[in-house]
Amino acid sequence: MKIRIEIQYHIPKGLKTVLNTAFMSIEHAISLAEDLMKINRIKELTFFDSNESSWTLKEMKKYVESLKEEPYDVCLYFDGGFDHETWQSGLGCVIYYKQNEASYRIRKNALVDQLTSNNEAEYAALHFGLKQLEEMGVHHLPVTIKGDSKVVINQLTDEWPCLEETLSQWIDRIELLTDKLGVEPIYEVISRKKNQEADHLATQALREIEISSRSEG
Repeated sequence: MKIRIEIQYHIPKGLKTVLNTAFMSIEHAISLAEDLMKINRIKELTFFDSNESSWTLKEMKKYVESLKEEPYDVCLYFDGGFDHETWQSGLGCVIYYKQNEASYRIRKNALVDQLTSNNEAEYAALHFGLKQLEEMGVHHLPVTIKGDSKVVINQLTDEWPCLEETLSQWIDRIELLTDKLGVEPIYEVISRKKNQEADHLATQALREIEISSRSEG
């Protein structure tokens, strides 16, 4: 989550002005606020996120402490593959996150039927990954979502139109789930080379090799 600071600044002769910073990480915002509070002309600091929700410095510190108990700094990689011969789809997702000041990685895949194309498998893989976030208890956080499917990401960000009813239904499912979790998805198209881990999981699923693991580091 990115934060900006609104500063109530009192200048000589009783004049007042309001200053606003650019958006920055929570950690940087708190450090800056603590340094600014040393200036006796600053009367009030307020933190704002991109949704214009506001916090005091004390509230923001308390929020950061609460994050240590829950998953944060979440990054989800997804990939889906469709086998035209068997009409089965392999779904793979990798989730990197932090919790209690430690770093973790979840790897999971699934073999599913009833999908009809590779693009649909890609959408299903993203939805599968989001369901894992739901099970982890991820909520009300920005989540970076990376995949090599330009179709999926460009359609979800409205860069490309979606003219297929089946894919449009997957968009609805994904948006409904992100709204339910309260997460802010930050979509990023990456190369297949950078998505090898999720791709390998999807391929293993098509070979009926089930993977479900959580590791630290």
